[in-house]
Amino acid sequence: MLRHLVYKIKSTGPITVAEYMKEVLTNPAKGYYIHNDMLGEKGDFITSPEISQIFGELLGIWFISEWMAAGKSSAFQLVELGPGRGTLAGDILRVFSQLGSVLKNCDISIHLVEVSQKLSEIQALALTEEKIPLERDADSTVYMKGVTKSGIPIFWYRNLQDVPKGYSFYLAHEFFDALPVHKFQKTPQGWREVFIDIDPHVSDKLRFVLAPCATPAEAFLQRDETRDHVEVCPSAGVIIQELSQRIALTGGAALIADYGHDGTKTDTFRGFCGHKLHDVLTAPGTADLTADVDFSYLRRMTQAKVVSLGPIEQQAFLRNMGIDVRLKVLLDKSDEPSMKQQLIQGYDMLMNPKKMGERFHFFALLPHQRLQGGNQQTNACQSKPSASPVAGFGELTWQ
Repeated sequence: MLRHLVYKIKSTGPITVAEYMKEVLTNPAKGYYIHNDMLGEKGDFITSPEISQIFGELLGIWFISEWMAAGKSSAFQLVELGPGRGTLAGDILRVFSQLGSVLKNCDISIHLVEVSQKLSEIQALALTEEKIPLERDADSTVYMKGVTKSGIPIFWYRNLQDVPKGYSFYLAHEFFDALPVHKFQKTPQGWREVFIDIDPHVSDKLRFVLAPCATPAEAFLQRDETRDHVEVCPSAGVIIQELSQRIALTGGAALIADYGHDGTKTDTFRGFCGHKLHDVLTAPGTADLTADVDFSYLRRMTQAKVVSLGPIEQQAFLRNMGIDVRLKVLLDKSDEPSMKQQLIQGYDMLMNPKKMGERFHFFALLPHQRLQGGNQQTNACQSKPSASPVAGFGELTWQ
């Protein structure tokens, strides 16, 4: 990967941070995401669904709660962007099975958007019924399809645009933080984009440099920007616009969970290898690259086609979703001390402000009519909040 990048820079000059991230993470020949199983204890980072089953269960409850609040449609698609090892989808499907009496007349299908061949195989092993062979077609927009263990049809795509339009619930967990960002630095001459170049003193070493003049990506900066260093992710904007259009047209909701901030942070571009921070310019292709999600940018990119809620800290969202109640139920059910220990450690990792509790955030997109009350009678008094608040984003009273 380093040789490829050095050759590229020698041929065409310094590259943007966005181009660097794209090459390192998703290059078809050597991209980090394309050929690695980077998740879990043996990988480079661990995600919430791997830490505790409760996380996925509460997200499953969130989707059912939104489905009910919006009028219990006769069918819905659950679409997950970047499903990792399929752990989160598996936990959500288990909740759907357990609440089968609620969903019994609803026609559900699962749609996974995944660029990595390696991860799609791991997802299929985790989620599908072994007795029913998978259908594969590398040239089709649906490159794989099968049936889940609970009998629900499941499909794989490389792009969100290929997922059929229709009443859908979208989930993006630790997806947006891996999309390529452009970085900008304020200088006495105005904004300058940060580029990556070859170190003139060491032929196989990379370094950051500032563009000598304005670049096209500066169009993404806000005129009234007060920070002196900014990261912008245009591909996140494109995806948010696609989600907003779909939800505005056909209903449903999107739930986004990620490391992020509300337009306050500056330099968050970092690498992870073996669960430790790793220099982003060293040994490209061997470590995960990530940048915190700027939720204020996502909100702007909805262009008010939908309502956006959040970002709300993970600690608050999971507490509102009833994590304490669920933990108590599981602890009461468990007889094994090791299992109890695991549940408590998982809870601490998710909720502790020093761990993931405050660094991780939830953000949702919903159709305008969802918060104006679905029927005509309540539309007359739109200033009143909806009869059913949105789970997770406000305190719910437990009956």
